[in-house]
Amino acid sequence: MDRIRIVGGNELNGEIPISGAKNAALPLMIASLLTDEPLVLNNVPRLADVKQLERILENHGVDIAVHGRRLTDDDEAGQQMTFTAQTIVDTCAPYELVSTMRASFWVIGPLLAREHEARVSLPGGCAIGTRPVDFFISGLKQLGAEIDIDEGYVVARAPKGGLIGGTVNLPKVSVGATHTIMMAATLARGTTVIENAAMEPEITNVAECLVAMGAKITGIGTRTLTIEGVDRLHGATVDVIPDRIETGTFAMASAMAGGNVLLRGGRVEHLQSALDILGQAGVDIAQEEGGIRVQRNGNGLQAVDVDIDPFPGFPTDLQAQYMALMTRSTGVANIRETIFENRFMHVAELARFGADIRVEGQVATVTGVPELRGAQVMATDLRASVSLVIAGLAATGETMVNRIYHLDRGFERLEEKLRRCGAEIERVPG
Repeated sequence: MDRIRIVGGNELNGEIPISGAKNAALPLMIASLLTDEPLVLNNVPRLADVKQLERILENHGVDIAVHGRRLTDDDEAGQQMTFTAQTIVDTCAPYELVSTMRASFWVIGPLLAREHEARVSLPGGCAIGTRPVDFFISGLKQLGAEIDIDEGYVVARAPKGGLIGGTVNLPKVSVGATHTIMMAATLARGTTVIENAAMEPEITNVAECLVAMGAKITGIGTRTLTIEGVDRLHGATVDVIPDRIETGTFAMASAMAGGNVLLRGGRVEHLQSALDILGQAGVDIAQEEGGIRVQRNGNGLQAVDVDIDPFPGFPTDLQAQYMALMTRSTGVANIRETIFENRFMHVAELARFGADIRVEGQVATVTGVPELRGAQVMATDLRASVSLVIAGLAATGETMVNRIYHLDRGFERLEEKLRRCGAEIERVPG
């Protein structure tokens, strides 16, 4: 198994192109199940999770064509992909396909809406918390679905004539449940209202895609989504938004290593809370025509407390990266995780660099240290793995990051992008 080797101490200078958002691309791909016409997606990132979802969709009968190509030696555009679900040949999403990626469970919404039945394995993915599917199930029940659990599968059936619009009040903001219920409601009879809906930019990207396909959705970008069901959806061409988590990750990597980096394509409005915190920590952030410029000023990093919250708050998917950054700050930073109950697994690995981190319940207290030292470390989940890379960029000596398959799930050409800006980083055989 491949590993990533880093020799720390180099500043980052140059440009880093931001790829299409994984967390938007996956539900957009799933939306193709709602129509028998082609759905064309631009700027799809080349990731392991995208490839895995391709396998799942093909199992349902989706024909997939990939048109992307490398443009130059210095850049790579996202893929253009066409998804055509002319006929759904199988409404079962089996365990061996769903178990490795949680987002694949979301196919239950479109399958139930279009075919009036679905049998989907309970999901897998990163071990960062239980993340139960209760909200998904209760929401689909509000649309008239009958749902049973059978040998590890969620078995769902719509009433005769299809799903029926209803009011779904999510007890807790859930991106996955919002995606699933919104997609299911587009083909339901009548009007569906989703209260306490997620507001993430990826939700907006998917909602606008559904509208382009003929769905009737209002309240996009708010906590209340209203969906008036239609008889059918048609094809469309949609751009995947830039990845705000990749943007924030490289912003923190740049702040950690020092230097001057343009995050080409990054959007401030998708990441304002995190960028505000970085500004308070002593990082210079500026919106430019081509993206976001990040510079570490001469005063070093200051410790800043942060609470993790749903959008527009500080993203949980940047918590591990921010913790790595705070290990080199002056002072003490308290990081309170409110989304997942088991998302501090990277603490033990950061401690191997010499970081001073104490965890009590859902709060991690990080006391900055004057130096990190390179170490052998192991990735525990997708976002935690990149926090180890960030620490390695500033550590003295050599760092070896193991189990980097997690990185390949969510970061496109990570080591290549960092190397172009001056980092000494390479992928080596395991």
